[in-house]
Amino acid sequence: MAALRWGRGAAELSRALRSSGRPCTTAKEGILDGLWGPRMNSSASPCEQERRKDWGRVELLEVLEARVRQLQAESVSEVTVKRVEMARDPADSGRAGGTPPPVKAQLKISGGWARRLDQDQQVLQKRQKLLQEKLQVEGHFPSPKFRPKVKAKAKGKAKPMATARPPAKPAATSTTTAASMTMASPMAMAKPVATSTAAPKAKLVATFTAAPEAKLVATSTAAPKAKLAATSTAAPKAEAKPVATAKATAKAKPAAMSIAAPKTKPTATSTAAPNAQAKPTATSTSTATAKDKPVATSTAAPKAKHAAMAKLPLTEPQLVSKQQASKKHRRKEPVKELVQGSWEKWEPWVASLELSSSSRTRAPLKLNLEQQAQQQRLQVFLECCLASGQVALAHHMLVSHLARPHKQWLLTQAMYNTVMLGWAHKGSYKELVSVLTMMKYTGFTLDLLSYASILQCMGRVDQDVTAIQRCLEQMAQDGLQLDQLFLEETLSNEERALLLRAVLKAKPDFRPPQPSPQVNTSTLLSEVYAKDGPVSYPRLHLPLETLQAMFQQQLNMELASNVQVESVEKVLSPTQETLEARKTLETLRTTWEAKLHDQLQAAKARLAQITRQGRLTLYPFLCAVPEDELVQILIQLLFSLPAQGEPFVHVVHRLAMQTFQRHIVQQRRRRGQLQVLEQRYTQYLQLLASDTQVADPCLPRQHWETLGPPEPPPPQLWPLMELLPLGKLLVEILVQSVQLPPSLVPPQSSSQPVPVLYHVYTFRGIRQIGLLRPHPAFIQLLEDAAEPTLIFEATDMPMLCPPLPWTSSQAGGFLLSPTKLMRSVEGSLQHQHLLESCPPAELHGALDALTQLGNCAWRVNGRVLELVLEVFHNKGCARLGVPPPTSEAPRPPLDHLPPNAPPDRKAQLRQEVARCLKTAREMHGLRQEALYRLSLAQHLRHRVFWLPHNMDFRGRTYPCPPHFNHLGSDLARALLEFAQGRPLGPHGLDWLKIHLVNLTGLKKREPLHTRLAFANTMMDDILDSADWPMTGRKWWMEAEEPWQTLACCMEVARAVRSPDPAAYVSHLPVHQDGSCNGLQHYAALGRDSVGAASVNLMPSDEPQDVYSGVAAQVEVFRTQDAQQGLKVAQVLEGFISRKVVKQTVMTMVYGVTVYGGRLQIEKRLRELSDFPQVFVWEASHYLVHLVFKSLQEMFSGTRTIQHWLTQSARLIAQAGSAVEWVTPLGVPIVQPYHHESKLVIRGGLQSITWNSSVDASQKPNLLKQKNGFPPNFIHSLDSCHMMLTALHCYRKGLTFVSVHDCFWTHACDIPIMNQVCREQFVRLHSQPILEDLSAFLMRRFCSAESTRPRTDNTQTAKLLDMLRSVPQKGDFDLEQVKGSTYFFS
Repeated sequence: MAALRWGRGAAELSRALRSSGRPCTTAKEGILDGLWGPRMNSSASPCEQERRKDWGRVELLEVLEARVRQLQAESVSEVTVKRVEMARDPADSGRAGGTPPPVKAQLKISGGWARRLDQDQQVLQKRQKLLQEKLQVEGHFPSPKFRPKVKAKAKGKAKPMATARPPAKPAATSTTTAASMTMASPMAMAKPVATSTAAPKAKLVATFTAAPEAKLVATSTAAPKAKLAATSTAAPKAEAKPVATAKATAKAKPAAMSIAAPKTKPTATSTAAPNAQAKPTATSTSTATAKDKPVATSTAAPKAKHAAMAKLPLTEPQLVSKQQASKKHRRKEPVKELVQGSWEKWEPWVASLELSSSSRTRAPLKLNLEQQAQQQRLQVFLECCLASGQVALAHHMLVSHLARPHKQWLLTQAMYNTVMLGWAHKGSYKELVSVLTMMKYTGFTLDLLSYASILQCMGRVDQDVTAIQRCLEQMAQDGLQLDQLFLEETLSNEERALLLRAVLKAKPDFRPPQPSPQVNTSTLLSEVYAKDGPVSYPRLHLPLETLQAMFQQQLNMELASNVQVESVEKVLSPTQETLEARKTLETLRTTWEAKLHDQLQAAKARLAQITRQGRLTLYPFLCAVPEDELVQILIQLLFSLPAQGEPFVHVVHRLAMQTFQRHIVQQRRRRGQLQVLEQRYTQYLQLLASDTQVADPCLPRQHWETLGPPEPPPPQLWPLMELLPLGKLLVEILVQSVQLPPSLVPPQSSSQPVPVLYHVYTFRGIRQIGLLRPHPAFIQLLEDAAEPTLIFEATDMPMLCPPLPWTSSQAGGFLLSPTKLMRSVEGSLQHQHLLESCPPAELHGALDALTQLGNCAWRVNGRVLELVLEVFHNKGCARLGVPPPTSEAPRPPLDHLPPNAPPDRKAQLRQEVARCLKTAREMHGLRQEALYRLSLAQHLRHRVFWLPHNMDFRGRTYPCPPHFNHLGSDLARALLEFAQGRPLGPHGLDWLKIHLVNLTGLKKREPLHTRLAFANTMMDDILDSADWPMTGRKWWMEAEEPWQTLACCMEVARAVRSPDPAAYVSHLPVHQDGSCNGLQHYAALGRDSVGAASVNLMPSDEPQDVYSGVAAQVEVFRTQDAQQGLKVAQVLEGFISRKVVKQTVMTMVYGVTVYGGRLQIEKRLRELSDFPQVFVWEASHYLVHLVFKSLQEMFSGTRTIQHWLTQSARLIAQAGSAVEWVTPLGVPIVQPYHHESKLVIRGGLQSITWNSSVDASQKPNLLKQKNGFPPNFIHSLDSCHMMLTALHCYRKGLTFVSVHDCFWTHACDIPIMNQVCREQFVRLHSQPILEDLSAFLMRRFCSAESTRPRTDNTQTAKLLDMLRSVPQKGDFDLEQVKGSTYFFS
């Protein structure tokens, strides 16, 4: 800023940040020493504290403003303020050693924002200059040597001051000190002199000169049509005796002008001229030193009032009232700008001087939610300005808020650091220093990031060594360690290099510290991270060169942001009509793209104009992504809208999220992270490639961390209050830009273009929602064109190279696109906050497990894909899971009812039409899902790909690509197989056969040898299904999982026909599924022997079927009730089966209620064709109670634990907190169930109401917290079991993936995986899980240092009693699990 161009090099930063309370005595004194000065020192004397209260309230600026007002009121036509250069002390030309500092390299800033920035600098320069003068007058510290040249004029009239105007136009001459215009201080060490003479129509010329060892003399003279000159000279260390003289001439009553100096004994002399026509004089002299008593002399002309003395020193109450009156006055009649053409008015700057602080560090403000949201908006705005290269705009917005007292509270330390970092990136040293000065003014202290920005800038502009040394010395004085800078995770590699460059200049022997490796201390993971013992980590089957080429393909795909995939519904031989439609679409696309460009530019220009006024807008967010990419995002959205439309709010959110993701990619590209990523990833591949070796085999995360410092985390997701308006603006631009020519819209009666998109309202239940719906003519054009490609986002595609290893909660997965470690509903930040506050080492188990799951290479099963496509093109088959096209949907009746049709008939017809429309929508959705999956499978058919994983808030893992993964339906799983095969070995073929029988669902309750024998007897049908799947006996179609059964039949056929089945390389995943895994965890927690036997935790010759056991127990209860004559029990005779109760038993462990269980049983009963439907409701209500009663008897320990968890969660939620816990692997978990909050965005096409139940600021939802805790806790345990199994299998060299409690590996490795699975289950439940949970909850919600909301002691006592009453355990021996064959089978 121009206001801070006081010197060069170290002297400039020294003056900007030097203490405002005492001069630096030596050139070597720390440049940041005493940053805030004595006025921020809480241990100051009472006199000093009194002066601090007055600091900034009666400034010389206000005096000048009052003078301007007076002159305007007296018809003064023009006021000119001129600042001339001062003499520069040769002794100070070089702050250190007397030699001139070197000239720094500067980055020139141009454009509109630069001009406004210069204007901001001029205003701040005036303000800083006047503050220095005031403080110098009061004897604080020497004035720096300004060299500004500013000329400002203000024209116009203003209302007169509070003093009455004389009846005539007098010619008055008055002389007063600068101190008399401000607060007279008893601590003053200098005696300034000021002379002022006022007259109408005078031009004021003020000249300020500052030089050391000189007197302060201020002279102001005004005469009719004459110039008034004022000269001010500051003497920092001299005790001069200034003289104050005031002369006035007027035809009015005399006015006594006196200056009150507290704690002094003034002497006043007043002389009145006897003739009013003469020119009487008034003289006032004030003298105050540390040793002498002050003397005040006042001489006043009779019948004269001097308006220039309206701003005399006031007591505290008077001062406040005067300022409030002045603010009101200014609101009614704004003061003209002092800087011509400046965007900032004078009034905010005067008001901004009213800030004061009594401590060195500004205390944090307690803000409500709305104020926190405003701070978040401003912070994101500044960050987005930096990301889009608009640093001057960010600085402009910072100055604008600092200039307005009602907005200053929004500013935080992080905002100043953000703008400083922007100037550091540009090498703009002076602008960075100006931000430091603003930080000093607002009371913030420098932190590590502040010093990082300073040193980065010094390294970029090659700053002199003296300045760097002073900066490092001051940093040490502030208690900050230099080593901490290089361990800061938010710094990029380039920023670290600049830091090191600057530091090495001052400390050539300095070496940056290397981060010490974090070690996980969990007993469950001790073997995983043990350095000793056998290790055989698996490697990929691909060489390094191939993997590098695949990396380039993935990188290009993410840079392009989307991928064109050939649709499996494409027209093989397009007709002439199809070609014409495609040509028309291409022409329209070109026209629409041009219009979108114009609309985006117009929107930016409009928003930029508003932003210049200091208001937060969407301007930087629009600039964050190039226009070409925004246009392509909008066009892609247009072509992907369904014919029935899409909810407006969903479209808005989708557009905003796509824009944010593109912003992240662009930012990483601008930071130069692509080259660093490519070099580091090439080294990382040496751990995975088949033709390379590493010296020390280790886990992928560990190897990645040894290759360099971590990259800075991506920016936080833009808040919803910015995302939704941004998406809304883009949608509105799209609606306004795309139009169809009238020739394409029947009946072609209009000559005006027709909008392509319409905004309509419809009802979903009782809610009215807005839809964005395409015009039917546009839909018809798309159908005629039969576009051969589908467009997918890069993040919706499987990866073409191994994913990045997870190293933190924000780093891992895709190469460039942001990926969450813990997926959550948009707007939920509590999970991310928990992960960031968690020590990194505690997350290593989860991070390494997710990395291992993502490193599994996949390929498409080509033979199965061909058959699925055949069925898909032949109108599908619902029984096989291939949805038919919408042309097969039922049609509503076409009968037209007569006007006199009965109401029942009309209602029946409406219901039939609604049913048909609902079915058509469902069929369309299922068909599109199958189209996406099959098109992606065809696209990846001859490629190897990977599926990066993350987890939900409970710790359960999921693949990130949504359309094509192994967590889908039977069809989706059948299309996938391992890219890397393994020989079957001696027992692999048997496991393939057992897996085949398991998929059919025919022998689930039979032992393994029986299943194997059944497979051998069905070998003819198996081979027939493999050879003639569509024309043979079709045995595979009768299976529960038909497509996976078919894939397994084909694998078995190839294996048995190979010369050596043991040497056959199999790629088919073989599954081992848990036996009601939720109940298994409950039985292990409670050591429940009866429950453990029911869910196969105990060894047995045959598998125990818990569902059949519950059905048998329900039948016992039903028989007893039927014998007593209960009608519904008699009707249910013969209908209670395993299938009827299975879903309820399965979901009971996950918190299903009686109501939900009744609906499940009702659905099963309606599927029974011979059951009397009139009894469905009564029978389902009766059966659900019998099921719960049976489970209570069979799993008494389970129900006790469930009750304890439920009641604990209820008490925690009643106390106002959400339930939290930490999994045995160290993953922090919080239940995101809160009362619904609403965010409303008004205006535009429609008002948007965003409902969120994850807002942590709202009260917890008691019902959801209570009912959700038991199932979520069990889910977190089964996730831990899966992760432990994955990590130990990886250590043994196995390929392992999972679908929650269903574990997959190669057929030859099933015995090893089964052993690991059982060992880790026993090891997990050997931990005191419930006891640890109780201790954590008591520490988190009942201890004195807890951060939860305060509640009464009675509530806390109840919670404490509940948490201490941990359920007692039974006598089941966990070691028996290791011998249980059917624990997972």
